[in-house]
Amino acid sequence: MTTQLTFRDKFIYADGAIREMVIWRLPDTDSERPHGLKYRLYYGYSGKCLVRYDNERGKGDHRHEGNRETPYIFISVEQLVQDFKADIERLRGEQHE
Repeated sequence: MTTQLTFRDKFIYADGAIREMVIWRLPDTDSERPHGLKYRLYYGYSGKCLVRYDNERGKGDHRHEGNRETPYIFISVEQLVQDFKADIERLRGEQHE
C-alpha cells in the first residue's frame, strides 16, 4: 500500500483568509503516527499562518498558533477537524471585534 490522499478541502473567505485541510492515509503506523495518518490543516492569509495543525516527522502531532507551537493530542479525525474549526471561529471573531 502507498500513501493515499483521503481528504482535501480548500476554502477562501471573502476577506482573503485561507482554510486548507489535507489528510493522507499512510501505508504503516509508527511511534510518531500511531493513527496511520499524515495531516496538515492551515488557516491564515497568504504569507501569514494564524493556526496550523500538523504532524511532521520528528515532532509528532502538534499545533501552531502564531509563533507558538504546542503538542496536540490526536483522538480522531473528527475531533481534529472540530478543534481546528473552533480555532478558526475564535480567531475570526477576534478579527471582527
